[in-house]
Amino acid sequence: MRLFFLSVLGLAGGVFLAVQAGFNAQLGSTLKQPILAVIASSISSVVFGCLILLLLSKESIQNITTTQVPWYLWFIGGLFSVLGIAIYFYNIPKIGISKMIALGLCGQLIFSLIAGKYGWLNLPVEPITTKRLVGTIAMVTGIILFNIK
Repeated sequence: MRLFFLSVLGLAGGVFLAVQAGFNAQLGSTLKQPILAVIASSISSVVFGCLILLLLSKESIQNITTTQVPWYLWFIGGLFSVLGIAIYFYNIPKIGISKMIALGLCGQLIFSLIAGKYGWLNLPVEPITTKRLVGTIAMVTGIILFNIK
């Protein structure tokens, strides 16, 4: 039951990312500046994130000293987020949301397969099994077929 709930939650997360990409691509296209749309999205994410944290957090927010967390972890995710989101906002009006989401998923899948194999980003090592490889090939093939006119 827990796995089912987490799977549904994962699917919902994907839907939410596609919806936000569509809205923010419209904003970037209207402004003719995808980076400004990323900034607006990031600011609103901070506001909503703080509200959700305050409403749902059962534990008190603890003071964390900067020595407990490597300095780069506070910023590097934001850098990749801005770059990735700006690419989405730039590409969606040009190639369409379905193609961009499919290509983005393909990039995520391939990277996660390689990163998992080598334990990059200090994450658990996940070997590339035959089942994972066949699944990846099937998904990449599907994305290619999805994008062919």
